[in-house]
Amino acid sequence: MTCNQYRLARNLLFRLDAETAHDVSLGSLRWLEQLRILSLVTPKAPSSQPVECMGLTFPNCVGLAAGLDKEGRCIDALGRLGFGHVEIGTITPRPQPGNPQPRLFRIIPEEAIINRMGFNNSGIESGSANVAASSTFRNNGGIVGFNIGKNKVTPNEQATEDYLACLRGAWDVADYITVNLSSPNTPGLRDLQAADETARLIESLKSEQELLTAATGRRVPIAIKVAPDLEEQHIADLAKVFLDGGLDCLIATNTTISRSEVQGCDFASQAGGLSGAPLTSRSTEVIQAFYSHLGEQVPIIGVGGIMTAEDAQAKLKAGAKLVQLYTGFIYHGPPLVSDILRAIK
Repeated sequence: MTCNQYRLARNLLFRLDAETAHDVSLGSLRWLEQLRILSLVTPKAPSSQPVECMGLTFPNCVGLAAGLDKEGRCIDALGRLGFGHVEIGTITPRPQPGNPQPRLFRIIPEEAIINRMGFNNSGIESGSANVAASSTFRNNGGIVGFNIGKNKVTPNEQATEDYLACLRGAWDVADYITVNLSSPNTPGLRDLQAADETARLIESLKSEQELLTAATGRRVPIAIKVAPDLEEQHIADLAKVFLDGGLDCLIATNTTISRSEVQGCDFASQAGGLSGAPLTSRSTEVIQAFYSHLGEQVPIIGVGGIMTAEDAQAKLKAGAKLVQLYTGFIYHGPPLVSDILRAIK
């Protein structure tokens, strides 16, 4: 698929409301993959050097961020588009519908999206079954991550139990598991990013990780995804927690609650997390700040506002070992994956 071809498809999709376009896109990808014709309309991605991270071998450094394929129903199709890894979710222990619609908004002039989806998903049991049924991508070396969260109705005092339930439920099929503490769309969730709260959660997760590794004979790395809206001291405090707790990986960053870059734009006043080009610089700054504390001891996956190959290179230069796309993929499609891989090569 060329840039012009994707631009035409995008223009048609953008005539639909954002969530409908999202559902139509994923449904079409899944249908084309099931008919075994997706590979005919998507040229093979450029070859790339594999990347070692978290004890796993990623076929390339470009992945799909959580949020696009929430339930793991399109993994094989998305793998055809050149991604080296696909992170599904956010998945919660029990199914939940998410927030009322409308809950997804495009700010097209700024190449941005605001979402307040609210962890809409069919639950960990269903998500794990979907991943188990997706074999092509993984058989070809693709890596599948599980992004997990707590249910909206679960109070923060009981959040650890939700994360442990998801850890156990995803263990047999996940290559790595990401703990989402940073979505702004579940009330109170970001409070778990306080250093003391995070330390206690990591201690529980790492203890369970050891038990599950001993019981199953396979080790699944654990990552934590943080917000871009962190002060320098908070970053330093969290970095110490990650080092002391033996965290396997950090994903930086999630969406932002700031509107400083989109003031005056349509939908800028909508509640939710802002992603896309307005987040590019801040996300890179947070990666660089964490890397200054973590060095090579805790690898970083960089995500947030990667709209060009140059944006991806900047995040790698700031200290990330891998990068992930979401909003950039919505606006620029599969050609962006190929552009990044060619630039890095």
